[in-house]
Amino acid sequence: MITVARDARLAAKIKRLFQAQNARVAWESDISQLMSYFDSQRWDVVVLTSKASRKRIEKTIALIRQITQKSPATQILFLAEQRDVEFAMATLQAGTYQYAKLPVGDAELKLLIQSALAQQSNLDPEMSQQVEKSESRFDLIVGRSVPMQNIYHQIRLAAATNIPILLLGETGTGKDLVAQAIHKSSAVQRGPYIPVNLGALPADLVASELLGYEKGAFTGATVQYKGKFEQATDGTIFLDEIDSMDEKVQINLLRLIEQKKLHRIGGRRGTKINARIIAASNQDLDALIRNGSFREDLFYRLDVFRIEIPPLRERHGDIPLLIDELAARYIKKLKKSIRKIAPECISLLENHDWPGNIRELKNVIQRAVLVCDGTTLRPKHLPPRFHQAGPVKPHVMFEVGTPLDEIEKTMVMRALEVAGNNRKRAAELLGISRRAIYNKLHKHGIQ
Repeated sequence: MITVARDARLAAKIKRLFQAQNARVAWESDISQLMSYFDSQRWDVVVLTSKASRKRIEKTIALIRQITQKSPATQILFLAEQRDVEFAMATLQAGTYQYAKLPVGDAELKLLIQSALAQQSNLDPEMSQQVEKSESRFDLIVGRSVPMQNIYHQIRLAAATNIPILLLGETGTGKDLVAQAIHKSSAVQRGPYIPVNLGALPADLVASELLGYEKGAFTGATVQYKGKFEQATDGTIFLDEIDSMDEKVQINLLRLIEQKKLHRIGGRRGTKINARIIAASNQDLDALIRNGSFREDLFYRLDVFRIEIPPLRERHGDIPLLIDELAARYIKKLKKSIRKIAPECISLLENHDWPGNIRELKNVIQRAVLVCDGTTLRPKHLPPRFHQAGPVKPHVMFEVGTPLDEIEKTMVMRALEVAGNNRKRAAELLGISRRAIYNKLHKHGIQ
């Protein structure tokens, strides 16, 4: 273990606590020297203190990211003073396994470190790779843009812990898919996954659905009912639209999280619960706290590890991937013979702002496939709001790092598509001579 603290007392305490295990404990007062420890040795745990790194917040965050990439199995524990809680939250996003508020007693510190060591066996095997490859999908999530690569990284970090997760994002961004991906990648993946859309439940039924009830607790309660939290035992419960809960249910949920125990409605005996909590909201929870409609203490209990899911308009380059994925799904479902999507159609979809995000895109693609009676999806198959008075100008997007030869070949092929295979017109679109385009066709083997 490595401890980074102002003095050696913390390292001495950890060495004493793990004396029976003959633990190797190093102490470093300067955070700038931390990476040198990983040049030739493997370390299971790094314990960082906010006092030792407060004046170098950005450097600390960067170092945590470096450690998680260079040594994914290393667990980072952050010990924060009360005024450094926001700093601690930032370290969680960067890759810290857990944080605790100082002062920390011997028993709690030992438990935190033991938990970090135990968690190493639950890491996704892909995390042990030294270099993360750019992925085009994670479980049911599709996208290879930079924002989505960051989401995949955070999903892995979240899955390697059992702390509460808070998912924030606009309606239709796929919070439910992120929650499922976390569950499937976690140590409780074989346990139940229980999603609850709180916004879809009548207000007077939320408590009974979550907590359950005893027979005879109220009119209509003819049998005992185990609520969603009990159903999620040894698994994950996903609470969507948590902002829709009323004050009474918020208090019940807060008590449940703190005590890890619930009382069914009409019941006297408490029932222990063991379910991993993932909550989600499309609202500004800070604003709801300010106006008194959401409890601040509950918010901090849920907001231990936050993942902010980007809207579709910020996921540059992902729309063509999503179009292909969704079109293939609905072509099969609706038994259509569509084999191609016109470049003009893709351009219209790429230029849309997508206020409804992926949910809106799904509906648009499903409608287009349904109304298409040929082999090519064209702009006329899109809803009226996509139609433009002027001609559509297709455009092509590339990821940084795409080889120039690949870019050139793609540009020539797209120009030919737009020009209806008229090579003279394609050359004009590309701003080159007819001889030049023939040379490029030969170079890239384009017929």
